[in-house]
Amino acid sequence: MNTYNKMWFSLAVLFTAWACLADVAHTEGRMKRSVSSDRSSSIRSKRLVGGSLAPRVPWQAMVYLSDSFMDGGYAGGALISDRWVLTAGRNLFVRKTRQDTHGTSPIIPKVYLGILEKSEAGPLTEVAVEKVVLHPAFQNHSDWDNDLALLKLKEPVVMSDKVTSISLPKENQQLAQVGSIAGWGWGIYLTLATSLKHAVLPVVSSCKSEYQGDSLKPDVDDNMFCTGPGQYSENVCFGDSGSALTMSDPDTQDKYAAGILSYDKACSRDRYGVYMKISSYLPWIQSVIKGDD
Repeated sequence: MNTYNKMWFSLAVLFTAWACLADVAHTEGRMKRSVSSDRSSSIRSKRLVGGSLAPRVPWQAMVYLSDSFMDGGYAGGALISDRWVLTAGRNLFVRKTRQDTHGTSPIIPKVYLGILEKSEAGPLTEVAVEKVVLHPAFQNHSDWDNDLALLKLKEPVVMSDKVTSISLPKENQQLAQVGSIAGWGWGIYLTLATSLKHAVLPVVSSCKSEYQGDSLKPDVDDNMFCTGPGQYSENVCFGDSGSALTMSDPDTQDKYAAGILSYDKACSRDRYGVYMKISSYLPWIQSVIKGDD
């Protein structure tokens, strides 16, 4: 190899080595950014859309029609005594609009208690439902009116550390500023939940004007209230309906169910989830339970 060719060969080797080093540095940078992104994504994915993996929520029920959202899906409920689960009435229909439910009987769902993972829903955790009692004014004017149902269980539930009922509010009990909700709703990538999630959400008073005049959203009245997104933008989403927003009594610190989630479509599109205010429905709830007994 002559001197001229040797010089170009040396330069080519140096250039190749520099290019490789540059590519390694670039790859390392991409890897660091990817790891950082994965960590952020992991944090976000653990935050209903969002929501942390739930601790034990012993009153949480899974109200199940189907694995498929198109066939009714599954949603939440709250065990309020050893024989009764409170949920959203719309959870008991495949097609959930007022037009579709009118003249149609609700489906008797499967109910599972004491589970944190979807995979735990099975014969050992199922409690059989004897009957469904819809609120008598369910969807009387819109899709969201009086969106409540009581599910009577065939047998009393044996209470344990995994399964315990949640108290109801006192009559005219004032709402706290924040509440906690657990649910089986879709995650950040709008995939069906496999684990129970929970979030702490602020109670807001501005949602009435936000949704007013939109026929596809609740016309929020005095029997309803709203929550907004949490500290890290976590929010309720499809499939969280029927779950109870729980609060702490300011005097006793005991937890109680303040609301049952009805409008669960907040996700990242709308800001507010809308709940049936349980204190407004105490007479109906108590009359059904006592009358049945």
